[in-house]
Amino acid sequence: MPALRLAYRSPFAVEPLFGFLGDRAIPGVETFDGATLRRSIHLHHGSAGVIELTPHRSRPHIALRVDLDDPTDVRGAADAARRLLDLDADPIAIDDALSEDPALRPLVRARPGVRVPGAVDGFELAVRAVLGQQVSVRAARTMAGRLVALAGPALPPEQRADGITHLFPSAGQVASVSLDGLGLTGRRAATLRQLSERVAGGNLDLSGNGDPEVVVDGLLTIPGIGPWTAAYVSMRALRDPDAFPATDLGIRAGMAELGLPTTPAAILERAERWRPWRGYAAMHLWMGVPQPDGSSP
Repeated sequence: MPALRLAYRSPFAVEPLFGFLGDRAIPGVETFDGATLRRSIHLHHGSAGVIELTPHRSRPHIALRVDLDDPTDVRGAADAARRLLDLDADPIAIDDALSEDPALRPLVRARPGVRVPGAVDGFELAVRAVLGQQVSVRAARTMAGRLVALAGPALPPEQRADGITHLFPSAGQVASVSLDGLGLTGRRAATLRQLSERVAGGNLDLSGNGDPEVVVDGLLTIPGIGPWTAAYVSMRALRDPDAFPATDLGIRAGMAELGLPTTPAAILERAERWRPWRGYAAMHLWMGVPQPDGSSP
């Protein structure tokens, strides 16, 4: 595979970001071995294949290796990787702003350069958000893997490696299949179908090129998509650094761990201090207070 170096601004909390993505790796589409994140990818120009992302141990760059059916689309793969890893963030500005809150300051000092994990495709991320509603990360992964097996195009044999066998299905492909057997409730399946039909029909743009507020408003008109799902999609797929899923149970747990009030009104009031970087504050709250051995609780 051709290799590129994707530079970023230091500091960079590499392990939390790769761990977050690895924990959510979809069977057949993604793998993480503790060092390298691999996944299949379908770019907007039409090329498809597999990318590998490995952080350098001592230098500020990510090694990107690409195996595409159209080798000329390496730039598209690099752009997608930068979005996924939030490599264009300004960590010093973000950390300085969040450190102004005494409650967050210890978290920022413990994990400087926290990034918000992005997405290589907005529709894929929205599907993952719907599948993740009120279930564990493991359960959401399982259902996503079933959806890939049901509707995802298979990679050609020469591109398959390390358990990566399929592309994530497009909106049109999801809209055209029966969703029976995925383990979804009837209501969740209806939400997923309507989401797919709107994206496939061009009535909802999840590419990240539009106005996030307009896209969020569109998402909220789909039955079964509420403020949490819309904020999560805005945070990761639409790259809104101020998106904040205030009703998330992990946010409440993080607030409680810091000794802060956990009512919805109190969370939103405190979060006003973190604008315009509330998405990064959410990541700190999700990860919690580091333990003496450096791990999260």
